[in-house]
Amino acid sequence: MATRVNTVAVLGLGLIGGSLARALKTNGFCERVIGYGHRAPSLEKGVELGVIDSFTLDLAEVIDSADILVICTPTLVAEQVLAQILPAIAGRADAPIVTDAASVKGNLERAARRICDGQYPPRFVLGHPIAGSEQSGVAASRADLYINHRVILTPVAENDADAVSLVRDMWLATGADVVDMDVAQHDAVLAATSHLPHVLAYALVDALAQSDASDDIFRFAAGGFRDFTRIASSDPVMWRDIAIANKAALLEAIDLFSGHLADLRTAVAGEDSDGMHATFTRAKAARDEFAAILAERAKGK
Repeated sequence: MATRVNTVAVLGLGLIGGSLARALKTNGFCERVIGYGHRAPSLEKGVELGVIDSFTLDLAEVIDSADILVICTPTLVAEQVLAQILPAIAGRADAPIVTDAASVKGNLERAARRICDGQYPPRFVLGHPIAGSEQSGVAASRADLYINHRVILTPVAENDADAVSLVRDMWLATGADVVDMDVAQHDAVLAATSHLPHVLAYALVDALAQSDASDDIFRFAAGGFRDFTRIASSDPVMWRDIAIANKAALLEAIDLFSGHLADLRTAVAGEDSDGMHATFTRAKAARDEFAAILAERAKGK
């Protein structure tokens, strides 16, 4: 593809940021990718691995050098980074486009309005790639991470249309399927489909690890336990921040699940075979439908 911009800056060079950098370099979206962070070792590793072309620890230098700034830090850290970036680019005709890859959008929209005295900055485009791994760090990054994965953009009314279009093109260059969604809808959907499953996996593993029979439990656990709990190996700091940032939507999802779990407990305690069978049958049908959607999507790519 033709080069679209000269320089993309990745702020936070972990799995997500590193994979974006690799993909953009591989697909020629930009001439160069620079990295920014507070710690030199991971950035030096990124240069060594060819993930980025150069790096700096000076945020002002990044702002002056890049056409697009992509914040790839944990979501609460992203708020802090925004607080440094947005005042520095306010009113600048040559201001770079700013976007992010955080898992929660509502907190960043509110932060942007707060930082800019109630006005949403038109060149800040909220985004979230639905891709990842239980692995973390720039060494785990790969150029194909986003291929056939969804990237959700949550543009707001005040957004500059050209800025949204360029951010969309950036993610399309990685091989992702880009869709638009309302901010609140995004946070509710992700609370149910991503944030709640991670909380459940962490809670299950933690509960069983503290059981008196934990040694036998983990020694004899089979594939189902492994598959369900794999995501409990994810970065605890990142998921702590997501839970805080998306507190309201996550609590709704937890309460919904807790109610269904309580009903199932009642059915088990009362040996209500019809009730249990109905729950399991509905769940199987829904899961089979989801599997069919995934298979159809894979065929269409």
